[in-house]
Amino acid sequence: MNPGAMSGPSSPAPLTDALLRGGFTVAPMPARVVFGAGALERLPSVVDELGARRVLLVASAGRAALVERASALLGARLAGLDRRAVMHVPAAVADAVAANARDVGADLVVAIGGGSAIGMAKAIALAGGPGSVAVPTTYSGSEMTPIWGVTRDGAKETGRDERVRPRAVLYDPALTLDLPPAVSGPSALNAIAHCMEALYAPDVNPVVALLAAEGLRALATAIPRVVRAPDDLAARTGALYGAWLAGLALGASTMGLHHKLCHVLGGSFGLPHAETHAVMLPHTVAYNAPAARDAMDAAARALGTDDAVRALHALLADVAHAAGTRTSLRALGLREADLDRAVTLATARPYPNPRPVEPRALLALLARALDGAPPADDPHSEPPC
Repeated sequence: MNPGAMSGPSSPAPLTDALLRGGFTVAPMPARVVFGAGALERLPSVVDELGARRVLLVASAGRAALVERASALLGARLAGLDRRAVMHVPAAVADAVAANARDVGADLVVAIGGGSAIGMAKAIALAGGPGSVAVPTTYSGSEMTPIWGVTRDGAKETGRDERVRPRAVLYDPALTLDLPPAVSGPSALNAIAHCMEALYAPDVNPVVALLAAEGLRALATAIPRVVRAPDDLAARTGALYGAWLAGLALGASTMGLHHKLCHVLGGSFGLPHAETHAVMLPHTVAYNAPAARDAMDAAARALGTDDAVRALHALLADVAHAAGTRTSLRALGLREADLDRAVTLATARPYPNPRPVEPRALLALLARALDGAPPADDPHSEPPC
């Protein structure tokens, strides 16, 4: 099967039961969104409309040219620049950046970059600092959620707080053109994981299901092209559009086993964020598939296939083939000796999940992911040796 061959958008699962199950609540668009190539040029007007006068620009150590461009656009509004954003948002770094925001008298943070920069801006808001404008350059989707994460004492703490959700988001696909395929592919698969968990979340509603299914369709259509032709603006636009919808769906629903495992593997074992999500995606979806038939049917329709698990595993393999990315936890740095501790951490405070989180089954799942074996419900797979 060609994972890039999609049949187009379709309705995500029969919605009658959801509509009749006591109703549901939908919040309005959580932030102002400016979408399209060239959106970065709107940064000064967006900042002014928010009434901000002193901006702290937060970024990671890379993307120097982009940071310089954003600094120039901000002009006299720029009160400070902090480039200490790093993966998993270590508490000590977050505290230092929040202190910097106070020291420069910032009344707004502009976070430019991937999930690390946006996560750092969220940590500032969580500490009582100003809100933010996000300019995402990857497909993490964090900019659309009230979810924060901080790593403290070797464990990742997460929560939800509306204070951390960016006040405005500028989606500029042109800013992703120089994102390497080896970063683009896993980042987009991370966004697909948001869609999948939203589809089978216990609090999913028809509107969230529509967002998740359309985000899944857009991402799966764009990814094969993005990793083969990184300068294809149309493909980049489709991927960023899908990531936007994925973030909206994640922010409006409850995270499950996939995100719990990735938080454990990243926060406690130091595995890279997006690649861990990419490797774990088909395994966690396979684990939940028997308990989430409607969601799996919706995902299959969005992917243009009759087997969503196999399609997602094929997409992971396709990205790895085209971009040279890793497909096993072992390649990311996890050891077999780490598995028992990972299971213990993941089951200590499990997130709500359609299938009960059972330690033995979870150990088997991680063993397959450790060696990059196909997901367990693939009828053509063999158990890892």
